[in-house]
This record gives sequence, C-alpha cells and structure tokens, in this order.
Amino acid sequence: MLMRIIDAYIVKRFLKTLALVISIILPIGVAIDISERIDKFIHHNELTLLIILRDYYQHFMISYGNMFLPLALFIAVILFTSKLASNTEIIAIHSAQISFNRLLYPFFMAASIVAVFSFFMNHYVVPNSNAKFTSFDRKYLSTKKETNTINNISLQLGEGNYIFIKSFWMNRNKGSNFMYEHYKGTKLKYRLKATNIKWIPEDSIYRLNNFSKRYLQEGQSDQIVSGKTLDTLFNFYPKDLYYIDYLAKEMPSPELNNYIKLSEARGVKNLNPYKVELQKRTSLPFSSFILTMIAVALASRKRRGGIGVNLAIGIGLAFLYIFFMKITEVLGAVAGTNSLLLVWIPNLIFGILAFYLYWKASKQ
Repeated sequence: MLMRIIDAYIVKRFLKTLALVISIILPIGVAIDISERIDKFIHHNELTLLIILRDYYQHFMISYGNMFLPLALFIAVILFTSKLASNTEIIAIHSAQISFNRLLYPFFMAASIVAVFSFFMNHYVVPNSNAKFTSFDRKYLSTKKETNTINNISLQLGEGNYIFIKSFWMNRNKGSNFMYEHYKGTKLKYRLKATNIKWIPEDSIYRLNNFSKRYLQEGQSDQIVSGKTLDTLFNFYPKDLYYIDYLAKEMPSPELNNYIKLSEARGVKNLNPYKVELQKRTSLPFSSFILTMIAVALASRKRRGGIGVNLAIGIGLAFLYIFFMKITEVLGAVAGTNSLLLVWIPNLIFGILAFYLYWKASKQ
C-alpha cells in the first residue's frame, strides 16, 4: 500500500515537473525565433497574427517541443529527484527497506508514458507539422532559392525497367530527352523515346511528345512505331525524382518506410538520410529510459551544493548526448555508412554510462 502511494506520488510529480520544464523552454525558443524573424513577418503584408500563430508557431512548438523533449525530461528528473534528496525523502524511502531498484520502478513508469507519447509524435504527428512548418518557412521566410531543375536522371522502376531523363523542371512538371527501356535478363526488348515528357496531375498520366517505340525481336526485324503524342502510365511521380533531405522529415513513418523500399528497388544510390530519419524516430523515445536512469542515479544522493550541482552535471550530460546525436546523424547520412548503428550509438554509449551509475547508486 505504501509503495502504491509513493509510486503515484513520483509519477505525478515526474510528469508535472516535465510539463513545467517544457512550458519554460518553449516560450524561450519562440521568443528567440520571433526576434530573428520579426522583420520578415512585417515584410509580408498578407501575414496576420492569426496566420502566423496558426500556420507557423503552432507547428514550430510541436516540432521543437518534440526535439527538446529528451533535454526537458532529463532536467525535470534531475530537479525532481534532487528535491526529493534534499528533503531527505529518498533517505526515508530507503529506511522503509525499499531498495534503489524498487525506487526506479515509478520513474520508469513515467518514462514509459513519455516514451510512448514521443514515439507516436515522432512517427505520425511531427512529420505532418514539419510539412506545414517548412512550407510556411519556404514561402515567407527562407532566402534560399530551391532549384526547380533536375539533370541527368536515371531511375529503376522495377525488375528490368529503367527510365532516363536529361532534364526535368519540377515547377512545370516537364522533362526533356526521355527514354524508357525494358530488359529481359540482360537483353533489351523494348525502348520508348520522346523529346519531351509532361506529368498531367488531373489525369495521373504522362504525356510524351515526338515519341518513338522500338520492339527488338530475335531473328526478326525491329518493329518501330512513332507519333506526335502519347499518353501513358509509369510507376513513378515527379516527387520521386526530387531527392532532398527535408522530404524525409515531412513523411509519416509508414509512408517514409515505403518510400525507402521503393527507392531501393529503383536503384537510388544514397538513402541514408531517409534511413537516419526513420531510425531516429525510434531511438529518441528510447532515450527516455536511459536519461531517466542517469538522472535518478546522479540526483538521488544529497550533495554539497544542493540542486545546483546536480543540475549543472545533468545539463552538461544532456547537451553532450545531443552533441553526440547530431554528429552521428551527420555521419549516418553519408553514403556507405551503417546508418542503423550510427543512429543508435549515442543510446549505446549513454546506456553503458547509465548502467554504471545505476550500479554505483544501488551499492550505496
């Protein structure tokens, strides 16, 4: 009965402190962002306060709140556990013959709630917010010009099916010097060429201009058919030609996973940025358990200097974790690297640290 009361008390205080820390971090982030972008907001007369709050800062807070959730969780556990230690509540718990292992139980219950919430946000909610957030940013705030032309495209549509496009203009859904080839084994069986290719979104078809079809038949003359216009279907969309990293952040995980599999089948060379994004959405929620264990092990002892010392150590470790995470993300996005291993390295390293601190704390 006593432990049920203590469990409920710790879980409740854990989540309340986490909510408090997030409510402090987010307004600071918003204030800094406003100070940097206020001149750009003013520059666009069509932007009202309602539009800015609804289309930008609503999604800004979702994206950045989720990004800083591990840091907020770590600080919250440090603060809450240090407060318990300074009030000698942890000593009283140990005096009641409650082990350190049992003390961790409610902390991990609360961490599980945060991890499940973060997992759902990472895989489904945040990508939709990222899409709206980056769309607003590109339209009103970004000074970078997006390239609308893609050159020298080669894409595998399936086994034995390939397309080649000299240039494709995304803003016009139009390309030049198109060629489609079908192979049976290593032998070319069919080739379709066209001067231009255009995507017709309302009909979901491609329109070829000045086309020629060539059927290659063994022991017989090749059959050639040509014409001015041909409407046909292909197993790709113009967005499949546009290989940019931020698209990964805008796809919900089922869509991103399908995109990776389809792109691998089509022979796209470096999909590591997409794989890193997919793996990060799971590794980040998992870090809730590791950071919670480190925070409890560090803050459960009453130290000279009080909460300030624990908080300084905790913030230092949290930023070190984020630093490692960012480095491994960049390295994981490089072609030829093991993206799965690199994304999980920060959790592996800090997991070892967590078990070491846990071992030390349980022996005291």
